[in-house]
Amino acid sequence: MPIVTAQKHETVDALSYRTLGTTDAVEQIYQLNQNLAELGPFLPHGTQVQIPEITTTTTATVKRTALWD
Repeated sequence: MPIVTAQKHETVDALSYRTLGTTDAVEQIYQLNQNLAELGPFLPHGTQVQIPEITTTTTATVKRTALWD
């Protein structure tokens, strides 16, 4: 699992969005980093945070028909 360094005045959801492109992993980040919540809403600059590896899921393709087809 990758480790990321928090920037100045960064929140966990902002760190998640910066590194993963989504905030859906915030709960997983807190689970991986047990004492992270004790640091408060803004992470101290330089805090090392373990980030989960997110796998991309494929979505079903919907075939659409236009009126002129």
